[in-house]
Amino acid sequence: MKDLAGLGHLFVVTFLFHFASFMVIPAVTDVTMEAVCPGRDECSVAIYLSGFQNAVTGLGALVVTPIVGNLSDRYGRKALMTLPVTVAIAPLFILACNRMEVYFYVYYVAKIIAGVFCEGTMHCLCLAYVADHVGPRRRAAAFGLLSGVSAAGFVSGTLTARFLPTASTFQVAAAVAVASALYLRAFLPDAGGVSCADEACDPLLQDSSCTSSTSSSDEELSPRLPLHKSGLPSLSDMVALLTGSLAMSGAAIVTFFYSLGEHGLQTALLYYLKAQFGYSKNEYANLLLIVGAAGMLSQLTVMPILAPILDEEMLLIVGLLGGCTHVFLYGIAWSYWVPYFAAAFVILSAFVYPSIRTKVSKSVGSNEQGIAQGCISGISSFASILGPLVFTPLTAWFLSETEPFNFKGFSILCAGFCTLIAFIISLRMRGAQSNTCKKTTVQHEQA
Repeated sequence: MKDLAGLGHLFVVTFLFHFASFMVIPAVTDVTMEAVCPGRDECSVAIYLSGFQNAVTGLGALVVTPIVGNLSDRYGRKALMTLPVTVAIAPLFILACNRMEVYFYVYYVAKIIAGVFCEGTMHCLCLAYVADHVGPRRRAAAFGLLSGVSAAGFVSGTLTARFLPTASTFQVAAAVAVASALYLRAFLPDAGGVSCADEACDPLLQDSSCTSSTSSSDEELSPRLPLHKSGLPSLSDMVALLTGSLAMSGAAIVTFFYSLGEHGLQTALLYYLKAQFGYSKNEYANLLLIVGAAGMLSQLTVMPILAPILDEEMLLIVGLLGGCTHVFLYGIAWSYWVPYFAAAFVILSAFVYPSIRTKVSKSVGSNEQGIAQGCISGISSFASILGPLVFTPLTAWFLSETEPFNFKGFSILCAGFCTLIAFIISLRMRGAQSNTCKKTTVQHEQA
């Protein structure tokens, strides 16, 4: 019961944090345009400022997230989780006070600094906290619920922003962010950095399947980081962790290619829809709401039902197939309604990240949950740096008058091929695991 209460408090903190973070997204674009290029509808300076912010934030998160995750393994999740939750308040508070040009640039710098500590750190620590309280058999469903709560915060924040003026949006977001930090410190119990044992978390783990018969060997093959007095592993230690097992290396590669495709889609989608179908802010907001609602529905209802039936490898394959369909439909959209139809496939693609995180969680020891999740978040952050660098000029080229051929969705199609690579790799991982399982079964029978 104590573990359930702890997860409940974590879900509240997660919801409030994402509610405050996503509430301001629809308003930030207008604030940026008004501060940088007042009275204009198009502004390349604002686009480059946004791209620079994303690149610096992703680079910082690439370095910071694994370190913070590793520190949480030693000093506890709650202590380290306080950092991103508290730092996120500053940029919201600045624009809650004023949105003039000087305040905007102060916000811009504060947002970059906050993004370095919040971009992947909060999600990484929440995943490690869940792993501390939930046994491996039920982690896929638990991670799905965590992602569903985040999606609920996204949907609720976006809907709230549509009914609030810009000034009130930042004030309410700052107040909710403060409430999230206070709730975290007051109610969230700290389990430290020690993950509970399978039997303690889930008494129904006895199984005659291949998974249970090879659990001991899997435990022996799990990566192990050497202990450092400083508590900070070196880059070579992180590489050793990621390459220490087929599951970890496969999860890292799938994460990179899927995140690269996802960030490529995010970079190109808004400009593509405007050029191809004349989408305005309202149509794009509606599309985001469909995506958020589909993700929330999937992770709160569909995934908890399927997780006990299908293992995380199969859920990952299904999710990546849905993700490929989702992106490719955007790229070849032939009518204004096709993007709305494509958004429905988020119901499947929402399986991807919880499945990857579950696989990573099962592949490492109890004292490595934070650093392992941090490394995966760092890889995703690295993809978030490459995505805008690769797909921004490609999108601009095919949406310009000098395009090599008439295919406005070409950059999105390229993003789709990145997700397709991740899908193919997941199939190979599944096949490799099946072969290993068969060999282990034969060895047991011969013994």
